[in-house]
Amino acid sequence: MMRVRDAAAAALVAALFLVPTARADDPGALALGAGGYDFDHNQPAGEFRGEYRFSQGFYFIKPTIGTLVTTRASTYTYFGLRGDFVFADHYAVMPNAAFGFWSKGDGKNLGSWFEFKTGVEFAYRFDNAWRVGLAFDHISNAGFTRTNPGTENLLLMVSMPLGF
Repeated sequence: MMRVRDAAAAALVAALFLVPTARADDPGALALGAGGYDFDHNQPAGEFRGEYRFSQGFYFIKPTIGTLVTTRASTYTYFGLRGDFVFADHYAVMPNAAFGFWSKGDGKNLGSWFEFKTGVEFAYRFDNAWRVGLAFDHISNAGFTRTNPGTENLLLMVSMPLGF
């Protein structure tokens, strides 16, 4: 079973390198999102997120900075990289990885002030470069501390081009 999963993962990675990347004329964008934080665990909360997605990068890899806040007063400010793969000018897949600073507030104890975020967003890209999509991600400290419960988040994201 492990060999089938490894082969599928290798095929996915290879496919991502063979697809067209984001359009060169896409400007930087402000992405706003709302959804569920820790939605599948024991301390769910609402989440609101804002990101700036840079237009310039290295091939299809582009920097992102952002922050999120939950209805339990937890906050996370992060910097990371995202892939930007656009299919048929309209369908975007954006895997991402980031690191940042976590504040617990009244929410879940993630075990550290330093946390990692990995995830993916699937979006529809309109002709005017606006995007609407679903983002899923996981935040944890990658086992650097004894306490490391992690959290999964699911959000509706809207990305609007800023033109600079």
